[in-house]
Amino acid sequence: MRLDSIDYRLLGLLQRDARMTQIELAASVGLSQPSVAERMRKLEQAGFITGYAAHVDAHKLGKDITAFIGVTIEHPRYFDGFTRKILGLSEVLECHRIAGEYSYLLKVKTDNTVSLDRFISELLRTIPGVTRSNTTIVLSSAKETTFVEAGDEKQSKASRSGKAA
Repeated sequence: MRLDSIDYRLLGLLQRDARMTQIELAASVGLSQPSVAERMRKLEQAGFITGYAAHVDAHKLGKDITAFIGVTIEHPRYFDGFTRKILGLSEVLECHRIAGEYSYLLKVKTDNTVSLDRFISELLRTIPGVTRSNTTIVLSSAKETTFVEAGDEKQSKASRSGKAA
């Protein structure tokens, strides 16, 4: 599927506020509601839109610790098993296979340092193939977002302001 400038604008609008109605989206991009509904359906089917979610305050939910954990896996034959196990751990928000010193980088949220210690020692370090982990605890976050700027959106902003992208 090839995206046009309206598709990019829809993706930007939905990332900023997924609760916008199709009528509001239509008014923002200059199309009818049925046209917007069809474009959204195509964007979903093509995998550009993978879901809709609310952003919550982890601290208000009692999740006061955010940590990044570098994990070393002994051998690639353990990768699939490690991934399957990680998918079932609610503390893990993100799991990335990476190049460099570690095999994987995890982003986790826990209630406190006691629960983080328990997660590392009783869950993470017991997964077959895990030989080492290195944990960095977040003290504060200057920026945390899920917004991905879509191609034409950046160019259309620049053209509206008279600047090059």
